[in-house]
Formats: sequence, structure tokens, C-alpha cells
Amino acid sequence: MSTDVVTQLTMDFPELAYLSRQDLEDLLNDTNYFQAVFHSLPRVKAMYDAQAELGNANESIAKNNLALQEKLYKLRSETQDAFNEAKSLEARWKELEKEQRDVYQRFTPQFLHMRLRHSITAQDDASERLATAFIQHQSLGPSETQSGTATPSGKEIDDFIKEFKEARKIYHKRVIWSDRWSKGQVEWRED
Repeated sequence: MSTDVVTQLTMDFPELAYLSRQDLEDLLNDTNYFQAVFHSLPRVKAMYDAQAELGNANESIAKNNLALQEKLYKLRSETQDAFNEAKSLEARWKELEKEQRDVYQRFTPQFLHMRLRHSITAQDDASERLATAFIQHQSLGPSETQSGTATPSGKEIDDFIKEFKEARKIYHKRVIWSDRWSKGQVEWRED
């Protein structure tokens, strides 16, 4: 091919500029010839070299991944087990929090105040039962006088008074504590 003829083909592929017209036609008609010329081009050789290099790099990466595969599967399994354990512990944590709230419920100010009010009522009832029992015991006692009423001994009266006073003392202390609680002035003391 002459060097003074410049075509788009010779501009795009200067490596083919040395071929004659007959060689170019043979190139188009003969697949083997085309392949031989095509594969001898420096750009094609560079492309194949780059492709081979990338293939080798991919193969190396694949071998490395295969070498790590068992470790990764083991790590995935351990991670899943740890995750499952964490979920289990989280559920247990919620149960324990609920139990703790239930336990602490007994120590909230509202609950304690309610218990104090109930204990006031119970203490009042207990002291009244004590007095009623003393009165009924006296009316049914074996040492009746001529008037038909029993006379308790001095020790029985002293014991009753002491026991009744102690029961009423506890009752009144609790009433005072309840009043103070209602006013926000609670001082817990057992005298």
C-alpha cells in the first residue's frame, strides 16, 4: 500500500498501513489469515496480556477466598450463635426487668402508704378484739360475786392495761406516721 494514501483505516490502525489492497481483501475473506493478523497487532497483544493478568489476579483472589471459606463459615456460625444467645439473653433481661418491677412494686411509696393504712386498720381491730375479749372473759369468769359480775384480779387488770396500752400506742404511732406521710413529713422511727 502506498504511503501517500491516508484513509480512515490507516488512521485507526496504522499497523495495517503496510498491507496491500490484495492483502486487505484476503484479510476480509480468509478467517485464519484475519485471526493471524489480528492477534499479531500490538494493541490486541496488550489487551490479551492485560486480560491474562486480570485472570491470574482473579484466580489468586478465588484461591484466597477458597482458603478462607472454611474460616468464614465457622465465623458465620459463631456469629449466628452469639446473635442467638444475645437474643435469648435480651428476652431473659426483659423477664428479669419485669420480675424486678414486680419486686420493687412492694417498696414504692404508694404501696408502702397503702400497707401502713391497712396496718392501722388491723391494729385498731386487734386492740378492739383485745378489749372485747377482756370484757367477755370478765362477764363469763368463774369467780362471780353476788351481783353476777366477775371481778378480775389486780394482775389480770394490770396485764390487760399494759397489753391494751401497747396495742393502742402502736395504733396511734401508725396514725401519726400516716398523717405525716400525707403531709410529706415522714420520719420512720420505732421507739
